[in-house]
Amino acid sequence: MSLRHFLTLNDLKTDEALTLIERAIELKKLHKIGTTAVPYSGKVMAMIFEKSSTRTRVSFETAMTHFGGSAIFLSPHDTQLGRGEPVEDSARVLSSMVDIIMIRTFAHSKVETFARHSSVPVINGLTDDFHPCQLLADMQTYFEQRGNIQGKTVAWIGDGNNMCQSYINAAKLFDFTLNIACPRAHQPKKILTDNNPRVHLHDNIDAAVKNASLVVTDVWASMGQEQEQEQRLKTFAGYQVTCELLDKAKSDVLFMHCLPAHRGEEVSDELMKDIRSVVWAEAENRLHAQKALIEFLFEAQRN
Repeated sequence: MSLRHFLTLNDLKTDEALTLIERAIELKKLHKIGTTAVPYSGKVMAMIFEKSSTRTRVSFETAMTHFGGSAIFLSPHDTQLGRGEPVEDSARVLSSMVDIIMIRTFAHSKVETFARHSSVPVINGLTDDFHPCQLLADMQTYFEQRGNIQGKTVAWIGDGNNMCQSYINAAKLFDFTLNIACPRAHQPKKILTDNNPRVHLHDNIDAAVKNASLVVTDVWASMGQEQEQEQRLKTFAGYQVTCELLDKAKSDVLFMHCLPAHRGEEVSDELMKDIRSVVWAEAENRLHAQKALIEFLFEAQRN
């Protein structure tokens, strides 16, 4: 039995990632035509939410239901984690009772500690540093719409947050060029320690989107940064993604946003409705990409 966790995209090899994306697309097609299978009947996922969510909770809970299993929602108010129980102890106890665990929290170190002491697969549903499940959905969406992203150029506009840092990992895994345009004070932390020739920093958003096949953004103030909202609105003025900005990219460019979007801030309302925006397909694909991920982790235990 091989225990695998999914804490960042670096936990996958390129061939595994490509196979996972292909499987996600297949599972989506099977779902659309009503073909059902319940290979994980009786399996239980524990979902630990220290950060609130819509897409993450619904997609994981629905995924387990589609597979014939079930999911348990746990918040800090419902568990001893919220009352100071060591992460190691919670990991040992929970993993002795359930079959897979998803955690959405603040410090990435908490997910790493939990995984080290868990006897079942652990999935990072989001931390302050990384959001790898969203990247699986993003890549599935691009592959569905445009084919393989290898050799393409992706532009990230805005905050160098967990999504940006996951795109840095994705550039290496899927072999694309990543142009990042963000204020100097908000550059991704990971870029300071990683020597990745695929990743380029830009001060100018027009330069970043030149020849881009995919343009991506996210909110300027993430969860936990609400007190910085007013200052960030000033700092990020000029980094809004608009239809006019996309006109400077490739003619077949796509726009993605992990949602929720603050229309009129990081993205214009007009662009959210533009034909080049695939945010709704991207959101739906959280379900199918995560079903493929759950399957991958369960099957790894059988081998």
